[in-house]
Amino acid sequence: MTREEAWALLTEWTTTDHLIKHSLAVEAALRAYARRLGEDEEKWALAGLLHDFDYERHQTLDRHPKEGAPVLRQRGVPDDVVYAILSHGLDAEAPPRRSALDRALFAVDELTGFITAVALVRPNRDLNEVEVSSVRKKMKDKAFARAVSREDVVQGAELMGVTLDEHIGVVLVAMRGIAPRLGLTSG
Repeated sequence: MTREEAWALLTEWTTTDHLIKHSLAVEAALRAYARRLGEDEEKWALAGLLHDFDYERHQTLDRHPKEGAPVLRQRGVPDDVVYAILSHGLDAEAPPRRSALDRALFAVDELTGFITAVALVRPNRDLNEVEVSSVRKKMKDKAFARAVSREDVVQGAELMGVTLDEHIGVVLVAMRGIAPRLGLTSG
């Protein structure tokens, strides 16, 4: 599946702007980790772009991403990418995260959402004004973006074998690279 085909599938199934932007952020973060680890950047990006493609139709843990997986297979998404998408699920039936891609997708998913939330409360809503230290500070504020699991963010860094600050930095820099597409830039 090409990126263009993946984009068409995402936008066919996803209409909300925030969910499309989240998918773009996860795509960028996975590209950054693939580059860093010498992995297949296009394959990892595909997983990021499509990881929540079915979320609007299947919003419960027992359905997402399980019920979207057959569609991905029908459309030609590689098996290891479908597996990674299934393993990012948080229900008890999600398969174990066994590959670097599986771990990376889980690791960046919640963090991209949290970084977006941090940028949105900045006066200029600009990712370039967000620093690792400001993300860490907001993580301590349990009332801020309370839907984001801090445990998952911390576990993600551990799964990637990096410090939390390094993990936040990798994802933050990746997201800054597409800040205009995310609507998170003042310039």
